[in-house]
Amino acid sequence: MSDAVARLVERGDPDRWRTAMTAPEAARPGLLALYAFNLELARAPWVASEPLLAAIRLQWWADAIGEIYDGRPARKHEVVEPLAAVVTEADLPRRLLDEMIDARKLDAEPPLADPTAYVDMTAGHLMELAARHLGAEGAALPVVREFGRAAGIAALLRARPELAARGRDPLPPGVTAPDLAREGLAALARARVHRDRVPGAALPALLPGWLAARTLRLAAAGDPQLEPRPITARAGLLWRAATGRWWT
Repeated sequence: MSDAVARLVERGDPDRWRTAMTAPEAARPGLLALYAFNLELARAPWVASEPLLAAIRLQWWADAIGEIYDGRPARKHEVVEPLAAVVTEADLPRRLLDEMIDARKLDAEPPLADPTAYVDMTAGHLMELAARHLGAEGAALPVVREFGRAAGIAALLRARPELAARGRDPLPPGVTAPDLAREGLAALARARVHRDRVPGAALPALLPGWLAARTLRLAAAGDPQLEPRPITARAGLLWRAATGRWWT
């Protein structure tokens, strides 16, 4: 495992870092590479002073991905090299990574025209990539995607107050938090029905959504306080990791 990548994810995305640590040791480098890639994309619109500069940063990643799939040597970069390894080992679909890059261009010019489509191409794609890396395939993948949608909507709603405070409210006019939360709850219900299709080995890929059900229920009820106490959140993660009940 690359110490640099592990530190990057631990600092920048501690929730996913914790869930990656529940995976078998051999699987952790791939998960962390995917999460570091996502983190680099998510940062692009925030470290650039204008949308054009954010687009340039994202194009760098698009070019790097293209080189990986063209079979060229990976760029000498702390995230690109381990990302190339997991892409090759797990035979990950290029479309998912390309669309993750495209979706992040929308962060620079909020609000989002279609929050659900955005969530599907960011959190949904990332969860599918992680699940594929852990061996999920076939009938499991639509279930993973439904849960990824629910988890992504929940994460977006949790992040919304801070985004709005920084002048980047992601929700367009006419889309309310309760309405979006109910859409997330519907996706969660669909995933729950077919949960038996997801192999146990894929659990660490789904654990980043451990707060989804709670967050979506509160948001659907109009509760503005969506952040749990840290001790409550961590207890919930430990319980799901121990029981495998990612859908609750």
